[in-house]
Amino acid sequence: METPDKRIRIVLVGTQHSGNIGSAARAIKTMGLRRLVLVDPQRFPHAEASAMAAGADDVLADAQIFASLAEAVADCRLVLGCTARDRRVALEQLMPRAAAARACEAAGTAEVALVFGRERTGLSNEELQLCHAAVHIPADPAYSSLNLAAAVQVLAYELRLCLLERQAAGAAIAESRAVASHAELEGFFAQLAQTLEEIDFHKGRAPESAMRKLRRLYLRADLDPKEVRLLRGILADTQRMASLARLSGAL
Repeated sequence: METPDKRIRIVLVGTQHSGNIGSAARAIKTMGLRRLVLVDPQRFPHAEASAMAAGADDVLADAQIFASLAEAVADCRLVLGCTARDRRVALEQLMPRAAAARACEAAGTAEVALVFGRERTGLSNEELQLCHAAVHIPADPAYSSLNLAAAVQVLAYELRLCLLERQAAGAAIAESRAVASHAELEGFFAQLAQTLEEIDFHKGRAPESAMRKLRRLYLRADLDPKEVRLLRGILADTQRMASLARLSGAL
């Protein structure tokens, strides 16, 4: 089954410096992403891209190349355009964290693209019109110039955090649903009844009433398999101790 991180692509449009392509590949690989898409790069493949990738050569090797942004995102349900400029194109504007959350949510079922423009001019208005929202990195206005690969790293980091949070939440939900089966519980109740007999808990009284109360108590707890195994381990130790005590008494 394809996971959300595999449905997220980083798209670089019209990249002028091949070293930035390599640095972007390195940036996304460190954050667990792998899909790099290039739109009309000026120089690629190139030795400088490989040098700056610093071990992310697999990301470069698998990079897809398209002639236009429209082709690169044709199968995407969500396209987010990263831009540092105010444009006349009316788009919802998102901060990186909100953009990552939107992307992670959509990537649960569909293809998603985060698009980065040219080093000097960014994305054209025509290219922004292909996007569903714009993403702005809130850099210091006094010095807002951000390297392309650094911008990719910021968004990749936010995506990483979001994907990890969703993974942890999913694991917690799965764990909370892993209640013990009927057979596991009945095995526990049978061992509990046997243990109570062996330690003479009932003191001659009928065991049925106590067992009914104990069953209700443990059923309310919604035990999971690990908890059942823990309790059965305690009962097993109790049974061994009772057996040793009986042997000692017999001697």
